[in-house]
Amino acid sequence: MQSSSTLFPVALLSAERRGDLSEDVYRIKAGNSPDVSVELAVTRLGLADQGGAQGMPVILLHGSFSNRRFWYSPKGIGLGAYLARAGFDVWIPEMRGHGLSPRNRQWQDNCVADYARDDLPVIGAFVREQCGQAPHWVGHSLGGTTLAAALGGGYLEPGLVASVALFGTQISRVYWPLKVPPVAWGARAVLKRFAQLSGPRFKRGPEDEPIGLALESLRWHGLFGRFGVKGNDWWAGLAEVDVPLLAVAGAGDFQDPVWACRKLYEQLGGTRKQFLRLGREEGFEAFGHVDMLVSKAAQAQVWPLVEGWLRDPSAVVQGAEVVVQVPATQT
Repeated sequence: MQSSSTLFPVALLSAERRGDLSEDVYRIKAGNSPDVSVELAVTRLGLADQGGAQGMPVILLHGSFSNRRFWYSPKGIGLGAYLARAGFDVWIPEMRGHGLSPRNRQWQDNCVADYARDDLPVIGAFVREQCGQAPHWVGHSLGGTTLAAALGGGYLEPGLVASVALFGTQISRVYWPLKVPPVAWGARAVLKRFAQLSGPRFKRGPEDEPIGLALESLRWHGLFGRFGVKGNDWWAGLAEVDVPLLAVAGAGDFQDPVWACRKLYEQLGGTRKQFLRLGREEGFEAFGHVDMLVSKAAQAQVWPLVEGWLRDPSAVVQGAEVVVQVPATQT
């Protein structure tokens, strides 16, 4: 599945066969960011014996303190591998400084605004160029937040988005102490002393996160904070977004609770959307923040739903099945 690009410099880092899957790793150097040292690694998964033709493209965005292995383990297990075996053309980017993506010179200042404005449009354009069609996007946690920012900010043009699935993604959880200016100022002063937050040290995941993300979050949750940047209100912009949407929340997710995920879902415009709660009342395990996508229960209960919805975003996802709505025959 090797390829090149006419859009910007792209290097093929490796092209390997991993059991029944092919794994090509590209490094994109678009030069569109204020920090021109930014390079992004994107892994492409497909069936090894399928040849050049691939199925529908799907881009999987990992969350904080994570990398491509959230979607695709070294043993070939994960939603990414599952979708590739189901015939999808799977693309897994790694954010700046994560996994195979090197740290840029100003890595400590990286934030969602950079990812949404500069990186996701480049990734989407590259995938569309290679596949000849708009990709579907699946984001988990911070990956979903970044995707929401790119949509609300108008950074992702409609031709780059076939559909969007958000897992454990919310903006609205309130941290009341941060509404008190002296507390917020103190927190900011402390955070600015560091360059990063350590995932391994705090047992949050295998990767570190730049302190810029934490400082950006302080701005969002401050007294007059909002989801956006100066001159661009991402939250307001979400109301103008009209794409097929699946928003999924875990009943046991205390980091990004159901009510907050639903509020983001309700803010997004359009009618081609649906919300799914993963709880016992709906016929699922009471999934938490990570195991909604990475667990044996998710493999049996959630992955088939994702596959079915990607094949037909107009399908109704409920319980443990996808119901395709067939219009009544006209007589």
